[in-house]
Amino acid sequence: MENLGERKGDMKSFYISVFESRNSTVTNNMLTLLWSLTVSMYPLGGFFGSLMVAPLVNNFGRKGTLLFNNIFSIGPAIMMGVSGVLGSFEIIVVGRFFVGICAGISSNVVPMYLGELAPRNLRGAIGIVPQLFITIGILTAQVFGIRNILGNAEGWPILLGLTGVPALLELLLLPFCPESPRYMLIQRGDDNNARTALQRLRGWKDVEEEMTEMRLEEQSERAEGQLSVLKLFIFRSLRWQLLSIIIINMGQQLSGVNAIYYYADNIFSSAGVKENHIQYVTVGTGSVNVLMTIAAVFIVEASGRKLLLLIGFAICCIACVILTVALRLQESLQWMPYVSIACVIIYVIGHAIGPSPIPTVITTEIFRQSSRPAAFMVAGSVHWLSNFTIGLVFPFLEKNLGAFSFIVFAGICLATLIYIWVDIPETKGATFLEISKLFAKRNKVEIAI
Repeated sequence: MENLGERKGDMKSFYISVFESRNSTVTNNMLTLLWSLTVSMYPLGGFFGSLMVAPLVNNFGRKGTLLFNNIFSIGPAIMMGVSGVLGSFEIIVVGRFFVGICAGISSNVVPMYLGELAPRNLRGAIGIVPQLFITIGILTAQVFGIRNILGNAEGWPILLGLTGVPALLELLLLPFCPESPRYMLIQRGDDNNARTALQRLRGWKDVEEEMTEMRLEEQSERAEGQLSVLKLFIFRSLRWQLLSIIIINMGQQLSGVNAIYYYADNIFSSAGVKENHIQYVTVGTGSVNVLMTIAAVFIVEASGRKLLLLIGFAICCIACVILTVALRLQESLQWMPYVSIACVIIYVIGHAIGPSPIPTVITTEIFRQSSRPAAFMVAGSVHWLSNFTIGLVFPFLEKNLGAFSFIVFAGICLATLIYIWVDIPETKGATFLEISKLFAKRNKVEIAI
């Protein structure tokens, strides 16, 4: 749903036909504005969805929030699915905004929920699973978006309508899953239900060690209470954690990942790929994205979070530099377009193993129960605002700088890499309380036990 590039031509034709049916004409500038509005509504909705995270999860729990959130997917999916029949592009624009709200909430609450459910030794692997399913969703959309399937003038409303199917499945299946034991015990003080949930999740009765760990965290946090976003910014003991999630989430989105996908069709075309075959190459890059995210799931507990971030940003930085050179020389050297294609694939590999999946894992691990909802609210807002900014700025950047625009992204990747190397500790295998102690030294405060 996030990437409408494949259906740009069909949907723009629909917009024109709607104007003609209303006995109006549409200028190129108006059409460009409407398309920009359609695209930008998704990250804008994501930003507003992120702002809703803390109050929702604190009042309704992680599971309750996810169940409620399905409204923002199923309703808009129906709206967009019937937009062609109703002859209204306005419905698509509004639907995109509400689906963005759904994405903004789920992209923060799902990793929070899974991170709190997971045992310590699998927290990183399980924390990457949401990103894995995002990549699977993108690949599924790319496959269904092939012209011979639903990627045509008749099929695109069905394609948009299908976005409600995963939400419907979640609405049916999630009620059978337990609420976060940490939420039940630390925030609600419900010892019995927390124990029952933990026993269901682990598959055995003796969960006393984890219950004791959660009680220690509860005692340590009792004086803090539930932290708001404002308190998060002024709380000295969380200063470096807050700065870290802001930088890695900005780095994730400003590293050029959306620009790479935006530019990919031109790169494939310049390498001689026929226009009708570009869609299959795009599916290929989507497959690489899925496979490398699966690899990250299996190696994160062995390699740690920090190493994957460092390797990922390093690969993205190098790929952007070489891509700049290749794009500049492709007219004079016949084989350079193939180097450009290789750079796109290498970039996707780098982003998939670190910058894409790890930031939400880090956000879950470096904040404790009282501050985690507000932290995800900040991280999510930064993520979606950065996404929105790239969508707005890159076309102008590309117009003025051309191939050199990727040097800007290389610089951002390098700056983010240096910050991670210097300031973010490894959190693999540590309890939430142990991680808090690591940052307490940097913040020059003491953690009460």
